[in-house]
Amino acid sequence: MTTDLASFATEKGIKYFLINFTDLFGMQRSKLVPAEAIAGMQKDGAGFAGFATWLDMTPAYPDMFSLPDPSSVIQLPWKPEVAWVAGDLMMEGKYVEQAPRVVLKRLIDKAAALGYRMKSGVECEYFLVNADGSDISDARDMQEKPCYDQQALMRRYDVISEICDAMLTLGWGPYQNDHEDANGQFEMNWDYTDIMVTADRHAYFKFMVKSIAEKHGLRATFMPKPFAHLTGNGCHAHVSLWDMAGSKCLFDDPNGELGISELGYQFLGGVLHHAEALPAITNPTVNSYKRINAPRTTSGATWAPNTVTYGGNNRTHMVRIPDAGRFEFRLADGAANPYLLQAVHLAAGLHGIEEQIDPGQRLDIDMYEEGHTVKDAKKLPLNLLDAIRNFENDSYLQKALGEEFSNAYVKLKTDEWNRFCRHLTQWERDTTLDC
Repeated sequence: MTTDLASFATEKGIKYFLINFTDLFGMQRSKLVPAEAIAGMQKDGAGFAGFATWLDMTPAYPDMFSLPDPSSVIQLPWKPEVAWVAGDLMMEGKYVEQAPRVVLKRLIDKAAALGYRMKSGVECEYFLVNADGSDISDARDMQEKPCYDQQALMRRYDVISEICDAMLTLGWGPYQNDHEDANGQFEMNWDYTDIMVTADRHAYFKFMVKSIAEKHGLRATFMPKPFAHLTGNGCHAHVSLWDMAGSKCLFDDPNGELGISELGYQFLGGVLHHAEALPAITNPTVNSYKRINAPRTTSGATWAPNTVTYGGNNRTHMVRIPDAGRFEFRLADGAANPYLLQAVHLAAGLHGIEEQIDPGQRLDIDMYEEGHTVKDAKKLPLNLLDAIRNFENDSYLQKALGEEFSNAYVKLKTDEWNRFCRHLTQWERDTTLDC
């Protein structure tokens, strides 16, 4: 594990560091720092004005500093003279409590005090589109069911292989790349690990995919629903709790139903209990609700949940149990903040353990075809405003994520919704002009 960034620069031939942080809207912010100045930056941090980013601050606020975490440093395989390093925001000697990475650190500390260590993996879906974003980049990718299309995958071999080679070089353990369910859509999988490492890698992955796509004259987008007729970009999280040594999975029980322990089902109970509020975090944009409440797509299914249910190895539910010892949470989309995605699952799951919340009955049905028969299943919100209001009404989740964060997040997301509402769409003109 790297502890001294100056030594890392000398060893790896680094000329510049991107000292990074991720704001409340998931936007990545950085200062480009020459290696000659990195020792001072590691001590004092790189300075930023909070109001200039999506944080709840004004121009009157003092400077904030992103204090780089050397354990997160990653050399850019496509530009090896540059290294990326995630930082924690500080202001006047104190952590900025609304900063997403700080929120996650606080919850990791809470879990550790209880003897738990959460591990997670993410499935990041994205589209490769034209440079102007107007359409998918491969005009020949037009099958009705394009998932796993070998020809379309290989037509994008240069991009996909460069990204995968980068992950191999970095030691992430990538193990498969595929063409996903929508035309022009791809997914890449790498090994699960501790949630902070996964969150840092998730943030870096989005940066890397976009950068390599641009290098090839394309644009990569993680937008939840960029095309109305196609499956949207999900970001499924595979989650498990371990002992502090990281050697024993506490969700794994050979005698438990589907190989899940009692503790695991309590964790699941917490996630389902808070499920109506989760989308404010896991589905954080206006566009997100075009994915989780979508009609059937060209391929025949959205692959996204619309009710709060769980099942076994069944992708029509919000939560799938694909194997012993872990859950797949299928709600989140490509716009999810990498740090808040992990934080909100951990916060909700810990509540389930604290209160021994029963997740209820597993449903072994096709929710897309038979969901109407489940009369008491809670529904997911229909839009961002409903999600924000659900989050506002969830006092436990707000407290667990932190009062400063929760207040800032609700304020800025409500402002975002209001900006959307002031936007006049062509649909409104088409359907209302003759009134």
